[in-house]
Amino acid sequence: MGLGNTVVNLSAHFNNRGIQPPDTSGEYGFNIWRNTFPAEELPEPGSLVELEGTVFAFPARDTGAGDNVRCRGQLVELPAGRWDWIGLVGAAERRTEDEVELHHADGTVRREWLRMSDFWPQTAPYFGEPLAFSTSGMRYPRHTHRHHAPSLWQQRVPVRVPAPLAAVRLPDNPAMHVFAMTVTADEESRLAR
Repeated sequence: MGLGNTVVNLSAHFNNRGIQPPDTSGEYGFNIWRNTFPAEELPEPGSLVELEGTVFAFPARDTGAGDNVRCRGQLVELPAGRWDWIGLVGAAERRTEDEVELHHADGTVRREWLRMSDFWPQTAPYFGEPLAFSTSGMRYPRHTHRHHAPSLWQQRVPVRVPAPLAAVRLPDNPAMHVFAMTVTADEESRLAR
């Protein structure tokens, strides 16, 4: 069955700069060592990309606020609807799992697990999620290391109860980073709306 994709705008929640254009300096740093993903090897800022049948909006050009959400318990409003999945593109500073809160329109809050594999070069997906993007090098504060290949992963959080969602609260776990989010509904859910 086909999926209906609706992109979630995360820009109001961006609080970390993890994608760095070449020959730039400043307050970049996906992690404590200020490693970053090379921008020239990732999709164009603001472009739509399809991964495993889900369309995501790659972060728009960084204007200083950042290009990803370092998870600190942010409440992200979702487009109204009955969704089957919350899809994410992200990575962890080390593999980790934590709970998200699904806030339904009727006030009910349910918890689900968000699991993210490590961004670190050549590390396999610990939780088995598909690879979203990998680069041939990783930026350090003073150079790009060409033989490190950091990864961004695609995750999915199930919405197990067929009731309209209003928001999702991300974990308070700064090791987790979310670059893009999309809510999806299968054909039956879309017809029931």
